[in-house]
Amino acid sequence: MSSSLPLADLRVLDIGTFIAAPVAGTFLAEFGAQVIKVEMPGTGDIARQAGEQVNGASLWWTVEGRNKQSITLDLRKPAGQALLKEMVKVSDILLENFRPGTLERWGLGWDDLRAVNPSLIMVRVSGFGQTGPYRLKAAYDRVAVGFGGLAYVTGFPDRPPTRPGFALADYLTACFATIGCLIALRWREKTGQGQMIDLALYESILRVSENTIPLYDRLGIVRERQGNVNPAGAPSDHFPTKDGKWVTLFVASDDQFRRLAKAIGKPHWATDPRFATLQDRRKHLAELNAEMAQWTAQHTLPEALAVLEEAGVAAGPIYSAEDICRDPHIQERGFLVQVDDPIVGRVRIPGVTPRLSATPGSVRTPAPALGQHNREVYCNLLGLSPQEVERLQAEGVI
Repeated sequence: MSSSLPLADLRVLDIGTFIAAPVAGTFLAEFGAQVIKVEMPGTGDIARQAGEQVNGASLWWTVEGRNKQSITLDLRKPAGQALLKEMVKVSDILLENFRPGTLERWGLGWDDLRAVNPSLIMVRVSGFGQTGPYRLKAAYDRVAVGFGGLAYVTGFPDRPPTRPGFALADYLTACFATIGCLIALRWREKTGQGQMIDLALYESILRVSENTIPLYDRLGIVRERQGNVNPAGAPSDHFPTKDGKWVTLFVASDDQFRRLAKAIGKPHWATDPRFATLQDRRKHLAELNAEMAQWTAQHTLPEALAVLEEAGVAAGPIYSAEDICRDPHIQERGFLVQVDDPIVGRVRIPGVTPRLSATPGSVRTPAPALGQHNREVYCNLLGLSPQEVERLQAEGVI
């Protein structure tokens, strides 16, 4: 099936570790690329040990290791470096997220690798980028979210800055890395030349920071934490319901507000001088949200949603993982897919996005065991004999 997918003619070397660079490889693999996961002998990617486990296997790895082949290779050893260069010769893309300078010390930097394959596309992910005074600083997602300004604006005004619930810097960077690969491939089609792609985790956060920077640059306004409200609309918040759930809504225009007011039995709100216009509602947002919360607290989540949706108001539930797994819409679209993992067993994981009408991506194989494809890759791709593979394994190279 993978041979009919749009990226089936690509070979990707994923030498990165948890999270951003390897996830870019996962995205490419979903659309057919052969992604060879190059891991440290004995330990492998940190994702194999991350988070909760079932039968000794990480549930995180079941999500992000899918569709990949796994080989082991110690890049610190000269023999390992030589083997990687041989694989680079017959590959299209290399993904890495070592601290800047590490690969150069091993003779595997951009200049070294493009010398053996001028058409190579090398994706380099780091916390602060390959250049600049902070380039050598250690960084994980949390650091990038702080440095990129997202943590500062997340949370409530009277509370400390808050980390988002997901690793947004890592996953956004994986998305931008994937976009970069596709752009670089298009350029290579025209010129035959590869290129290096430099991604800093914090820049991925800054790129989605809305108007935060020009707001300060031109008006001197520093965007602050606002809790769950969005002043662009009113009412806007997360509201409690009678059954212990939460509903979120956002009203962006006066027409929408009039429909909302009528639907919840408060038609006089439309002429109330506190609420008549969006500008008025913004000034009295706390009052309006408090009154809205009184209404939602008298209704269950399904009841509140039925009223709001009938009025054409943008509203939705605040879902937990349990809610997501039970929702009929999510089930109907089939985004949660079942995989049979040899260690974890049958498990649901998020599927593939975006959905392409002619060439949709897919989850074809479960996350591999460490070194599962050593023989296949080293013998079939590089032409080593089984005896050579055994020798390299005995020497700790693979």
